[in-house]
Amino acid sequence: MKNYLDQAVQAISENIRFDSSLSSPLEGMPFGKGAADCLAHFLSLAERLGFQTRNYDNYVGEVLFGAGEESFAILAHLDVVPAGNGWQKPPFAGIVENGKIFGRGAMDDKGPAIASLFALKKLKDEGFIPRKTVRLIVGMNEECGWKCIEHYKKVARMPETGFSPDANFPVIYAEKGILHIRVRFPVADNLFTSFEGGERVNMVCDYCEATPLAPVDRARAELLGLETQNGKLVSRGKSAHGSTPEEGKNAVLPLLEYFGLNRVTDCLFKDIYGLKTLKDETGYLTLSPDVASYEKGVLSLLVDIRYPATLPLSAVTEKLDLFGVKCETVSHQAPLFNERECELVKTLCSVYDEYTGKTHEPIAIGGGTYARALQCGAAFGPEIDGEEVTIHQANEYITIDRVKLMIGVYAEAVRRLTK
Repeated sequence: MKNYLDQAVQAISENIRFDSSLSSPLEGMPFGKGAADCLAHFLSLAERLGFQTRNYDNYVGEVLFGAGEESFAILAHLDVVPAGNGWQKPPFAGIVENGKIFGRGAMDDKGPAIASLFALKKLKDEGFIPRKTVRLIVGMNEECGWKCIEHYKKVARMPETGFSPDANFPVIYAEKGILHIRVRFPVADNLFTSFEGGERVNMVCDYCEATPLAPVDRARAELLGLETQNGKLVSRGKSAHGSTPEEGKNAVLPLLEYFGLNRVTDCLFKDIYGLKTLKDETGYLTLSPDVASYEKGVLSLLVDIRYPATLPLSAVTEKLDLFGVKCETVSHQAPLFNERECELVKTLCSVYDEYTGKTHEPIAIGGGTYARALQCGAAFGPEIDGEEVTIHQANEYITIDRVKLMIGVYAEAVRRLTK
């Protein structure tokens, strides 16, 4: 195991050095050069380990193990959200220090993707021959629209069953629905000339700024924690994954309060229409306005909504209609819901239990993974409840011990589900 682990740590560190966040497309590179180079690095590594690979037009790559007619998927991704602010170490250096690998994508999802590759290498070296063809599929647009999965389904055949190493252990049996909307609020022309913040709709806004027309009320600004810079009001927050906005601090809210935009704060933060009271066994609805912009008297907010998996979309849209302003759907992903006792969920949970020596129950999350691209899919690691969460935040890292655990657990899971 040590040999696999050492190689995996080096490979993760190398892959982090590619800034694979979405950038301007180039010829043959739909998500930019950084994403294409990152995918090339991963596939080259897989080829050196003795696997057959395929690159589907730099949208998505694939590593093949076995030759069975039936397929089993491991769905991971190599694209990342932007680095954001507040890093203590360079976000794209892949620094290994004190048992951790630091960098954007370390946990989400480059580390797990490479750990999955070395799990297959371990099985291959042991002489294991899967009855099904294992397809390790790595997308390059998971964070911004899933065009990679759309492309894969056009040029290849998606397996029916598999797991995605892109969430939590022990195993995810359900994922909330994901609705991204744009809400436009008319505002008075005498408030500000600019209002903007946020980088991605699935990242809690950690920086927002506005240019007020009236002189700054410094006492009020200070009370709300705002800074004054070159005639602008600056709000600093803390980023977090859009599915867990409570773990961040949204920088939009203090500016809304400063300008007295009560209608906006009531709808989105105080929840006067009861959106956040929607609940089922997968949890409460979460809502996070993460990208702000202003033009011609209209404040536009991109909002991340994660709604309970057993509720219909209409339960959400009926509440949104009460806002009384234009709400435009930007994207929607239907929920994922598996029975807790289905073979896939039971097997993955059992493998994790045996590996850790503890008994666990399947869980539900607000995050959305590639697992919902499968007829029967489940998310499987790498996070563990109760430990520090750094995905979509500054100073993201993965521990070397977690990489070791993933290699072992994923190898055994693949063995049991494809033998």
